[in-house]
Amino acid sequence: MTRPLYHLTILPPPLSGTEAVSQEVAALQARFGGELVYLNPNRRLPLPLPRLAFGWQMAPRLRALETSHTLHHIFNPDPFPFPILKILRRPTLYTLTGGIIDAPSPNFFSKLAMVVVMDERSWQTLRNLGLQNVSLVRPGINTMRFVPSPPPPLEPMRLLAGSAPWTEAQFASKGVNILLEAARQNANLHLVFLWRGVLWNEMMKRVRTLGLERQVTIINKRVDVNSVLATVHAAVALSTDARIIKPYPRSLLESLAAGRPVLVSPQIPMADYVTQRGCGLVVESVSTEGVLTAVEMLTANYAQIQTRAQAIGARDFSQEAMVSAYGQLYQTIEQ
Repeated sequence: MTRPLYHLTILPPPLSGTEAVSQEVAALQARFGGELVYLNPNRRLPLPLPRLAFGWQMAPRLRALETSHTLHHIFNPDPFPFPILKILRRPTLYTLTGGIIDAPSPNFFSKLAMVVVMDERSWQTLRNLGLQNVSLVRPGINTMRFVPSPPPPLEPMRLLAGSAPWTEAQFASKGVNILLEAARQNANLHLVFLWRGVLWNEMMKRVRTLGLERQVTIINKRVDVNSVLATVHAAVALSTDARIIKPYPRSLLESLAAGRPVLVSPQIPMADYVTQRGCGLVVESVSTEGVLTAVEMLTANYAQIQTRAQAIGARDFSQEAMVSAYGQLYQTIEQ
């Protein structure tokens, strides 16, 4: 009987249930069981250890857990060759939760039972390296939690930003600074941020410095996302680095499920999907000007774009499809 042992390389999120990969693991656990371990030891350490050391602090426990699990399933944003994986005896499935920029080590990844990517760009990159053990599994969400509703009036234009930064550097690389500056320049733009309990004070400081208290709403707790989406016109996800954000950001999938268009930067692989389906707009430049231009285009063509987004809705990213796809891969690598 299949029973995966799940490995996450992030720190446990301060607000349980608010981190996208953790939610996907919870869906897999609900179907297949299995325990979850966090390989990152840095929560309680005065000085951070490098990723080469991840997992060694619990090596005996990992070997013991293998007796009650049939395989390992690790989730990590980039193709990093964690040495701890070499001591594991059960087959290992490695899911890349971010996009691929730097070419991984074919020698390391060819020895894994399976490498899973979430987008077509990453799949092609790994295949071009000669890796044969690569599968594509799109992320999925519980679409039953989302019900389309009529959008609010177009003034002000309200955007939901759900991909909050984990580090101060990500205020820039995830476009938070740019969104805030766009709101400062456009009084008709209102931003709603879903926060995760990290860098809350830093975010509030930036909002106050720019005088945006009336144009920015920050929700720093677990909420019914469908209810929040009912109050906005679209969701936005920006990134200058494909490695720090999911190829299909969960907040954008939830937006489509609720019948709301999406704005996405070209570095994020979901931009290809948005272009093909017309369910939103690609922010061609991760800059204040790029955001303002996209907001202007969205406002001018909102009815048409919103209709396309609602037509797609929950069609392509169901949680059931994701779980079933992983179930088939589990069976394959256990044979």
